[in-house]
Amino acid sequence: MGLVLVTGAARANSIAAGIVPRLVADGWDVVTSDLHDGDYPCDLSAADAAAELIARVNAERGTLSGLVLSHAHDIESGILDTTAESFDAHVAVNARASLLLIAAFARQVSESGGAIVAFTSDHTTGNLPYGASKGALDRIVISAARELGPRGISANAVNPGPIDTGWMTDELRAQMPADHPLGRMGTPKDIAAITSFLLSDEGRWISGQLLHTDGGYSARY
Repeated sequence: MGLVLVTGAARANSIAAGIVPRLVADGWDVVTSDLHDGDYPCDLSAADAAAELIARVNAERGTLSGLVLSHAHDIESGILDTTAESFDAHVAVNARASLLLIAAFARQVSESGGAIVAFTSDHTTGNLPYGASKGALDRIVISAARELGPRGISANAVNPGPIDTGWMTDELRAQMPADHPLGRMGTPKDIAAITSFLLSDEGRWISGQLLHTDGGYSARY
């Protein structure tokens, strides 16, 4: 399988933390990164952090053939209460760092290529800077699929829908299953299986897609 970097994997109940054991079981050599934790702590709000992270991984573990972008900066606000500083912080982590990680990853891949999976969101109202920065991420990933395809690199953005990773209230948690056609909420394990396939040799023919992997939640209306 090779070496894969998973960002944003610190919290025990996060989507990324659910992905890591699945990739290990698949045979991947997994390294993780987060702001203050993981194998490689890294503050992705710094402009040079992404390239430095990839360089450190290369120097200590070897060439990466997989990249899973699950890091995020998320402070809820709307149009009237979003500050310039907050908007810039969201863009720096969610969009700019992702772009620079993808570029650094592409520069070091071997002739056998690699695969990129980035997690996105369709948040808008009430969570504007997060949603806007994730919208930028979508475009970056789709562009990567086109531009980096000749290097043997696939790239996809995955929208997992609402996954309870500790942010839901009890009321919301009780309501959500009724909004899902399959009658239950998604789990990190569900998303791990999808990520596993997209990173695999069999899954790399899927590229340049924004995939709603939410059990039909996005088709409820």
